[in-house]
Amino acid sequence: MESNTELPVAVIGAGPVGLAAAAQLIRRGLRPLLLEAGPSAGTSLRAWSHVRVFSPWRYVVEGSAAELLAKAGWTAPDPDALPTGGEIVEQYLEPLARLPEIAPNIVYNATVTAITRQGLDKVTNQGRDSAPYVIRFAHRDGTEQTVVAGAVLDATGTWTQPGPLGVDGLPVAGERKMRDRIAYGIPDVAGREHDDYAGSTVLVVGSGHSAINVVLALLEVQRTAPDTKILWALRRNRIDRLLGGGLNDQLPARGDLGLAAKDAIDSGRIRLLAPFSVTALEAGPEGVQVIASHGGADLRLDVGRIIVTTGFRPNLDMLRELRLDMDPAVEAPRLLAPMIDPNLHSCGTVPPHGVVELTQPERGFFVVGSKSYGRAPTFLMATGYEQVRSVVAELAGDTKAAREVHLVLPETGVCSTARPSASRASTSGCCGGPAPVEADACCVADMEAKAEGKSGCGCGTSSSKQADLEPAE
Repeated sequence: MESNTELPVAVIGAGPVGLAAAAQLIRRGLRPLLLEAGPSAGTSLRAWSHVRVFSPWRYVVEGSAAELLAKAGWTAPDPDALPTGGEIVEQYLEPLARLPEIAPNIVYNATVTAITRQGLDKVTNQGRDSAPYVIRFAHRDGTEQTVVAGAVLDATGTWTQPGPLGVDGLPVAGERKMRDRIAYGIPDVAGREHDDYAGSTVLVVGSGHSAINVVLALLEVQRTAPDTKILWALRRNRIDRLLGGGLNDQLPARGDLGLAAKDAIDSGRIRLLAPFSVTALEAGPEGVQVIASHGGADLRLDVGRIIVTTGFRPNLDMLRELRLDMDPAVEAPRLLAPMIDPNLHSCGTVPPHGVVELTQPERGFFVVGSKSYGRAPTFLMATGYEQVRSVVAELAGDTKAAREVHLVLPETGVCSTARPSASRASTSGCCGGPAPVEADACCVADMEAKAEGKSGCGCGTSSSKQADLEPAE
């Protein structure tokens, strides 16, 4: 892709994927310009610095970044050790951001507010493909600045856009008013925020690994403060999917999360509520009265604290003047969406993908990293690393390398499809088990979809394995 090669490639976000993109650009002889909203690299990871991820270092460190660090005398962590978010920042992202090849190209405290084409609004066609990008960003003091770039990689992630409490995707009545009693994401309940939760009745809403992390941390609080009560609410009754693949999970630490959660539920230390839908919040004796529906019946609960772990969503506001081709439901690039859409399947299998699936109508603009997954809860850092390797190869004009996408990630040990049939109920593996050897399909669901004239189930025919969500970017 030859366009505005004399201009820098703007990378928005200096998290793991953004810095990996910078390393890839430097490797290809292109000049990066990183715009980071926070005061330092990995700002979002610092928000969950206390959380130990279930991916070992071998999946956390990106190859080109490791090469740059090694030249500077960096000692790589144990590839099999499991880092915390804080350790990822301190031992990997900060040293990477300080390298002389990268440091001069980062602008901190720069919140991007808009991206457009120079001299063109969204509806103007003429000269669009050759026009450089203009990026407007705000400094902490409120002053605004613009920079010009030849291409743009949006790696801002989704961490700052947590999902609300309502099952309909909206905040419930009273949610904003009770904000001082609500935490979103993964608060440090067993650490610096221990006193806020000890001895309280805590309602955790969510069904992913973030929720499990929170619940297990609350169990630690409960050991030292036995009056602590833990209510765990699932908006849909999917307990098997919640607890994960256990011993079948190829990332043992991730499987252990589900096993530990199951033990706590079986022992009665946690009260599980499913299906559970909050309709309103009011002031109550302990702090918050939760008005909800549980299993079709009305329910009122008095709690002291609420922790909402209902996923994240991309912030697309700054992209309003760009032409985007995004799936209307998942809010991911249209070609990527069917591979990750939780409405279609949760097989844990996502085909390798890169520049082809991420290409937008705006030449030279790409959404990468966890933001590229929109509202889908299945992103891992290694996926983003392969995305930016492919995209940067395309920007450098190496079309062949850009399309040779390879990615192998561990299986979760869990699988479900949108419409499971009786014939596949007892089978194992992804989406009904393996397809017959004579079928050109990766699994039963893929075979059946193709027999109906569709392109497939979304799993693809590769052996790439995609894991469930871990906090990233």
